[in-house]
Amino acid sequence: MNSDYWLQSWKQSKIGFHQHEVNGYLSSFWKQLNLEGQSRVFVPLCGKSLDLLWLRQQGHHVLGIEISAIAIRDFFVENKLSFNHRQLNDGQIWEADQLTILQDDFFNLTANQLLEVEGVFDRAALVALPIKLRQKYVQHLKNILSKKASILLIAFEYDQSKMEGPPFAVHEAEIHELYGDSYEIKLLLNQEALDNYPAFTSRGLNCLTEKVYLLTPIVKKLSYQLDGAV
Repeated sequence: MNSDYWLQSWKQSKIGFHQHEVNGYLSSFWKQLNLEGQSRVFVPLCGKSLDLLWLRQQGHHVLGIEISAIAIRDFFVENKLSFNHRQLNDGQIWEADQLTILQDDFFNLTANQLLEVEGVFDRAALVALPIKLRQKYVQHLKNILSKKASILLIAFEYDQSKMEGPPFAVHEAEIHELYGDSYEIKLLLNQEALDNYPAFTSRGLNCLTEKVYLLTPIVKKLSYQLDGAV
């Protein structure tokens, strides 16, 4: 599954993964990251997510990355946002007030581009990728993300033999395997969620669990502990 798959999905309007409202887990759990209003936050593989607007409404400077120009243009047009659009190296950059979307492959991102990011919301990036790409995705994210940036992550658990991804099943053990060397992992929610995704029933699922995680960098956690000891 490569970038062409997602480009075709947007071209053919096969975007069942798009949510038509702000994600409820974002509004419920974002405060757990303890970010100041003006903090810079990152949404990987953002599509035309309304979560971008919600984060901006909290006062954040929002950065997304998305490979599809269709998705990005739809986001700005559908939300009636004025924007600037220009070339940036091999990609494009789309900008509005306190909101920037990079049109590029995620794996082209550099540490300099995420230098000031303090929080990440991953609702549909990790679960969009098959296992080998998940490993590559997480390794690249850890390489380029500030060691002080926390992550709010949503993942699905289900029997992968019952339904082809995306979205893919990413079980809790894999979350720990992928992130455990760099982050303290806290499970915020563990909930049966099949009723929220009726289309998955028609694809063969009879059970689906949705989990929400808070990933806090170990370096950041240690600094909190040291500050408290002083």
